[in-house]
Amino acid sequence: MTTTPLRIAVLGIGMMGLPMARRLSEAGHPVRAWNRTRAKAEPLALYGVTVNNTPAEAVQDADIVISLLENGPVVGHVLFDQGAARAMRKGSLFIDMASIQPSEARDHAARLGELGVAHLDAPVSGGTVGAEAGTLAIMVGGRPEDFQRALPVFTPLGRATHVGPHGAGQLAKLANQMIVGITIGAVAEALLFAAKGGADMAKVREAISGGFADSRILQLHGQRMVERDFAPRGRMAVQLKDMRNAMATARETGFDAPITALFEALYADGVEHGLGDLDHSGLFVELASRNAMQ
Repeated sequence: MTTTPLRIAVLGIGMMGLPMARRLSEAGHPVRAWNRTRAKAEPLALYGVTVNNTPAEAVQDADIVISLLENGPVVGHVLFDQGAARAMRKGSLFIDMASIQPSEARDHAARLGELGVAHLDAPVSGGTVGAEAGTLAIMVGGRPEDFQRALPVFTPLGRATHVGPHGAGQLAKLANQMIVGITIGAVAEALLFAAKGGADMAKVREAISGGFADSRILQLHGQRMVERDFAPRGRMAVQLKDMRNAMATARETGFDAPITALFEALYADGVEHGLGDLDHSGLFVELASRNAMQ
């Protein structure tokens, strides 16, 4: 039980939102939840979470509102079209933990500020495993004083780092997803290359572990590739969304990102070929198909 419980509302109860809302409740915070499909939020009642029918109901009287919605337009719709922003009390704090474009985060921060509501963009990395274990990496943009206010919320969820002003959290997440997406592709192509020449893919992965090519991607996603286990933890379609957001932001800032552009196209091909609901390590399937290695 925390010494200073905060009234928290969580908007968006999916693969990430459910374990995160549960952890906040178990940490001693009174939690209210809303999800477009109410049935997905109902299991939280077992952990003392109140499930509401509308986002406006969920956020009333909340000290802190957390968004785990699908994308920037959905966040904007829930906030400004469905009435959540006007239902929040002045002085409350909105923490957007969805992955959206930095420009969208800055726009939301400005519009909420006009209503007297503070804003942090705080996307996460670590997937459902990190959400369940409370070991997420949380990248936070916004005012330092609001970051300090949010620490009791971040602590049960993982390790939070303040990386700059509004939008900077989303920039850090996009940088993270660029590295993840590109490295998945590098691991997949290298393992397939070795297999095409007659090497044992599993043994190649074992041989290079511990060297300069080692990484969490090689260990986790490489093992999924070896086992052909592409059950979704983070979906290909979501990885494509992140790469597209990165490219959109690169264009806005005048930054040339040729490597990310290449992998955006590769993930797009995979999704177009019906792989969108596979784990993002499923880029392996797209590259295998190109090499007639199915």
